[in-house]
Amino acid sequence: MALHRLIGLAGLFLVATLASATQQPSTQETSSSPTVSSEFVKKRFGSEFTFMPSFAPLTADLDGDGVEDVVIAARCKNPLMDQAEHSYKVLDPYDSFYGFGDPKITTQFGAEDPQYRGLVLLIIHGAGTEAWRSETPKSKFVIINLPYKQLSVRKLMIRKKPVMAIYAEEASAGGATSVIFFDGKKYKYQPMGSSME
Repeated sequence: MALHRLIGLAGLFLVATLASATQQPSTQETSSSPTVSSEFVKKRFGSEFTFMPSFAPLTADLDGDGVEDVVIAARCKNPLMDQAEHSYKVLDPYDSFYGFGDPKITTQFGAEDPQYRGLVLLIIHGAGTEAWRSETPKSKFVIINLPYKQLSVRKLMIRKKPVMAIYAEEASAGGATSVIFFDGKKYKYQPMGSSME
């Protein structure tokens, strides 16, 4: 009698295990999602951009809509070239903070150190269930003239409200840290230690 119960329980466990396994997404479904690569960057932003695999792409909800966004490190000689065709907006929050950030002019500015010349950040605000991988994301931005050598994404308090922001260790002497964050319309730059009220 005890043996029949044991076999019955083992059978129920096997059926429950198989049922839950069939509800899990298959690896084929998840592996078909696009990943960040040179091809992905060129498809979403144009042939002017070169993906920098030495920087891991960063994901977070940067615009506070509950959908995952992505930040991609890249290089570009002329970010304005494919702006209309690939529906992205070029922003220069770094030079805007210091008084003049018109990308039509500031794209001509070059970093003193050639190692940091042409650095850009590509940001995709996700849409729908595919988030930043969507063929039609919510919006795309190209951030120019931010002299970064290291990047991370963490929370930042702005007006007593936590928002996700991009922290950059800058290439300047002393390696100052700065942050850029989305204000609902565009990305803003702020050196750490300055007031963000």
